[in-house]
Amino acid sequence: MLGEMELLAKATTTSGFRLAVATVARPWRPSPDGGDGAEKPPSGDGGYNLWHRRSVRQKMAAKSEKGSDGMHGRIAVFSQPNAPLNLETHAMPSVQTGEVLVRVTCCTICGSDLHSISGNRTVDVPTILGHEIVGRVAVLPDAGPVRDLRGDPLHVGDRVTWSIAASCGTCRNCGRGIPQKCEQLFKYGHERLGTPIRPSGGFSDYCHLLRGTAILRIGEVLSDAEACPANCATATVAAAHRIAGDVKESRVLIFGAGMLGVTAAAMSSHFGADEVVIVDPVPQRLQTARKFGATHGIHWMPTAEPNSGDPLASLHGKFDVVFELSGAVDAVEASPQLLDIGGRLILVGSVSPSRPVEINPELVVRRLIRIEGVHNYRPSDLVAAIDFLSATRTKFPFASLVERTFGLAAINEAIDFAMSDRPFRVAITP
Repeated sequence: MLGEMELLAKATTTSGFRLAVATVARPWRPSPDGGDGAEKPPSGDGGYNLWHRRSVRQKMAAKSEKGSDGMHGRIAVFSQPNAPLNLETHAMPSVQTGEVLVRVTCCTICGSDLHSISGNRTVDVPTILGHEIVGRVAVLPDAGPVRDLRGDPLHVGDRVTWSIAASCGTCRNCGRGIPQKCEQLFKYGHERLGTPIRPSGGFSDYCHLLRGTAILRIGEVLSDAEACPANCATATVAAAHRIAGDVKESRVLIFGAGMLGVTAAAMSSHFGADEVVIVDPVPQRLQTARKFGATHGIHWMPTAEPNSGDPLASLHGKFDVVFELSGAVDAVEASPQLLDIGGRLILVGSVSPSRPVEINPELVVRRLIRIEGVHNYRPSDLVAAIDFLSATRTKFPFASLVERTFGLAAINEAIDFAMSDRPFRVAITP
């Protein structure tokens, strides 16, 4: 996930700029084996929703009686830097024990996808980008049930999201409770395509979920626009809040007012923070953050001028928690001095190479400051993310952050728009 202020600084607005490269974790590869009489919906919203869920499940079950045999789907393939994605149609893979084939209904373009597109990451190609995904279960294995994070068995037609990565569950890091750092991690939207084709990114009609993926059934309450970012931005912020601890009656400052930042503001407000200050160089984003619980917005551009009137200077020692979500090294350096005694600095945005930062160790020691980093998240954070979105959907307008929707056939147009207009999110649907 790209730090938000850093992304704004590095992005080009040239229409037509397409693709570069993306970071990849060590892959955990799967085994190579591997009409007139129609029911009418009842009246009333609740009755319609129940009928709709049953209808979708029945239709998808009928299509998947023979597993994935005969099923084909489109994939948008990235094969070289600075070139359009190519749409290809391929047969979909069969599923083995513990695996699931999901029909993608929506995928939002994340900041890290744009980071890849702008040339700041490397990846083995060809690959399929996209990892903020919602879909419906299309095919399940014959052997045994596949259960979601709450322990419930999945059924064909269930609406689901899933963790950004699959973990082995047996390595040292998984045993230490950090499966997001699994020694055989497989990251969706980042992996090289193999043979046979097993689509693992959201810019496609289907996504093949491996054993070890934390899958969560999400029901029908949240819209795709609300639910798609949950398995990346929302879950990452949930992890940051878990690390920060209780923010009730706290003073919170947030660097970066992109998707991560406005989500952090909403969570801080929802969890009872007394003050939520958000800092960003883009005034329009500060205005948007006010709709998500921010009590104050500060327009701040790092500067080398010592007497230029730094708006942060009067805030030194004022905050209990600082969430650094921008990835800007100047913001990282400014953060410790903003903390009160016993303050917590949670670093999230620094996910690409940068110059070393200068931090005064005496200040950290004397103020009892705790500094921790967050990268990706635990499966429980995904549950917390969905629960948060469900509880606050009428309080915060998360759906409005998806500013345009494109069909998969228009994937390159969607990328151009995301790169040039810098919306919070753009959605891709089949």
